[in-house]
Amino acid sequence: MSAEVLPLSGWIGRSETASDLATEFPCAALAATLECEAPAPRAGEELPPLWHWLYFLPVHRMSELAPDGHAHRGGFLPPVARPRRMWAGSQLEFHAPLRVGDRLRRVSTIVDIQDKQGRTGAMTFVKVRHELHAGDAAAPALTELHDIVYRDLPGPDAPAAEPRAAAQHSAWQRRIVPDDVLLFRYSALTFNGHRIHYDRRYVTEVEGYPGLIVHGPLLATLLLDLLRRHAPQAAVAAFRFRAVRPVFDLHPFTVHGEPGADGREVRLWVADHEGWLAMEATAIVR
Repeated sequence: MSAEVLPLSGWIGRSETASDLATEFPCAALAATLECEAPAPRAGEELPPLWHWLYFLPVHRMSELAPDGHAHRGGFLPPVARPRRMWAGSQLEFHAPLRVGDRLRRVSTIVDIQDKQGRTGAMTFVKVRHELHAGDAAAPALTELHDIVYRDLPGPDAPAAEPRAAAQHSAWQRRIVPDDVLLFRYSALTFNGHRIHYDRRYVTEVEGYPGLIVHGPLLATLLLDLLRRHAPQAAVAAFRFRAVRPVFDLHPFTVHGEPGADGREVRLWVADHEGWLAMEATAIVR
């Protein structure tokens, strides 16, 4: 383990608890943003899977924000020095419904911190477990393992990551145009101040990307929205996704779905405009 990770190991086991109320308006706003065919859930109705990300939003004072728009590091999350921060993926299990109007409690715990060496350089992975409880229930309605990756800024001679071709044929697909308004609305709905999603000068001049980055959780939400459109009666029992390649606002992209022969597993993925795999995911339905 590297010298950087050793002091960060003290964050493993750190926990925090937050509460929130699952109100109606964010659901209506997200349904409009995603152009959902189904009506937005009302009081007493189930939240679609992943819509819990509309709650427990990070409310930090402006003076508490770092130059990238995130809160300064070293609070609940460890103070990883690498400047690029991305949502790398999640593994979720849905145990019981969450409903609009529920009072929610989330217990978050840092369960792992690892330094790794990838093809494009050193990375630090932080894994956080979230357990969401509805009302006074002792057992969680949802369990999520959230993977966060921190990277260094690339040097002028840094090798580019080798792209992987996405599957060309799928039972379901939808074309998405990621314009500035879509990214702004999702950032606003999730109170996400990360500048890589809305500040073109920052993302290109400071972090060196070619354009605004489409949020990883937005891509994951679009994948499960695709499943809802084509299998509206299916109940999602588990879902896992992994970001493979950034998606930028410069071109349309497509979301795809392919139900498995067993009737329970659905393979989902995002392909960029060149046909490269950007996100891979699997849903298990009841």
